Formats: sequence, structure tokens, C-alpha cells
Amino acid sequence: MYFDTAGGPVFRPPSEAESFILRVTIGCSHNRCTYCNMYRSVNFRTRTMDEIMEQINHAKQYKDFIRRIFLADGNALVLSTDILLEILKLLRESFPKLRRVSCYAGPNDILRKTPEELQDLSKAGLKLVYYGMESGDDEVLRHVNKGVTAQQSIEAGQKVVAAGIKLSLMVIIGLGGKVGSRQHAYHTAQAVNAIRPTMLSALTLMMYRGSELRAEFERGEFEILSPVEIMGELYELIHGIDLPIESHCLFRSNHISNYVALAGTLPQDKEKLLADSQKAIGHLSTMTEWDPYNNVEQ
Repeated sequence: MYFDTAGGPVFRPPSEAESFILRVTIGCSHNRCTYCNMYRSVNFRTRTMDEIMEQINHAKQYKDFIRRIFLADGNALVLSTDILLEILKLLRESFPKLRRVSCYAGPNDILRKTPEELQDLSKAGLKLVYYGMESGDDEVLRHVNKGVTAQQSIEAGQKVVAAGIKLSLMVIIGLGGKVGSRQHAYHTAQAVNAIRPTMLSALTLMMYRGSELRAEFERGEFEILSPVEIMGELYELIHGIDLPIESHCLFRSNHISNYVALAGTLPQDKEKLLADSQKAIGHLSTMTEWDPYNNVEQ
């Protein structure tokens, strides 16, 4: 559900398909990650309260049906805590059956919030944050210009969890290329262990038009992984994740970019996920040909 006349692309997680999409910003405040082109076509700006209220007022006609709201665009937590609290108050007042408000968040925006601010947002109704950590490896994060170190990435995830907000952590398989695959998988697993997210999603690297990483690939400076290598890296990631039994972290690799959809709970289903990964590796290894441009946006 979407009530906004502003231009530019609108993105939301698959699990927010039935949510009211409320755009509180336009674009992404960082917008410099070399693998991403989601918001390259728009200039970042925050929305005025008048713009936000206009969307809310349009959606009120469906107030008896709206139970979930997603705050778009790329990183709603860039807004000041006072403004976010005002928005959350308006949403509670406008939608009596509202159960959950969620948003994307960048690591630097999380780190700028104090623990108390995040706790206040949680109490006000922000129940779920989608955080694209992408990698737990310093070299990979530097190469893709994520804007934080591995330790800062971990601290951002830990702050969300400590505030009582559910955390959906996203990582990208293949982001280190062939050269950095092993260290990417190992250090990302260690980061997951340190954060203990509520949910973990593994996406597969795609080469999108207009991204610097695609330009590197086309110059022969970045070598992408084959399907077998992608599944091998995913296997190593899962193998390295060692969460306590009480974690119950929902794991998914069912994004459109993935070769094989895996689903389970960590650590309870770890052995099954590893076995399924091995089966997928065996199946994919029978492929006689592989075109690396399968992973490149046409």
C-alpha cells in the first residue's frame, strides 16, 4: 500500500509486501556503496511533516486494515529521534490496529543513536529494523565503500538488539569476489555470532547497472563467483555461525538473487542447512556451462 506522488524508485523488503509504505525520506543518505544502484537516480532528502501527514491522511481510509507500516526509503533512522517519535505517535493515533512499524537502517545512522534513543523508539512502536551489514570483513567493507569498519558494523547490530528491537540482518554472498571469498565468509559468520540477530538473510551478489563494482567486473578487476562457489561460500558462512541454543535466529536465502532457497532456524537447523547446501553444490556442479553474465543486470 503506497500513497505518495514523489518521484524516484521505492524499495521494500519482501516481508513488507502487505505493509503501508510511508516514505519519510527520499533516497539513501549514504548512497556510496559500490555494489548498489538503488537510489543513484535521486538526490537524498528528508520529507517534511506536511508531506508525511499527506501520506498518512490518504491511508486513513484503510485504517481498519493497516497492521504493518514500513518507513521508507533507504535509511529512516537518519531522521532525528524527536521527529521519528513524532511520526510513531501519529501512526499509533491514526491506525488503531497497527502492530508493527519497521524500517531500513544504515550502520552509521544506528551508531549515531544513543542506547536510550533506540529504546525510546522501540517503546514508541519501532519493532523491526532491516540492516544490510553485507559483510563482517574489514577489507570487503572498505572495498565496497560501506562507510564503516567490521567492528562498527557489529556494534550497530548489537545496539539494535540491545534496545529490544528485532533485527533482520542481511549479508551478501560473493561480495568479496573470488580473492576475498574465504575471509568474507569467515568474518561475516563471526560478526553474526557477535550480533545474534533475530533474522538473517543471505543474498547473492548481482552486478547492477551504474554501480562501481560492475565497472570493476567489466574491466576484469573483480572476479565473481560461480554458482558452485556461491553455494560453497554460503556453506562456509553457515558452518561458521555458532549461536546459542536460545537464539532461534530465522535464516533465509530466498531472495530472487539466490540460486537455491534455504530456510531454517539457527542453531536448531544448522546441520540440515549444511546438508542442503552440500546437496545444492552437488547439483550445481553438474552444470556443463556457466555464464558469469547470469549475475549481471542486463
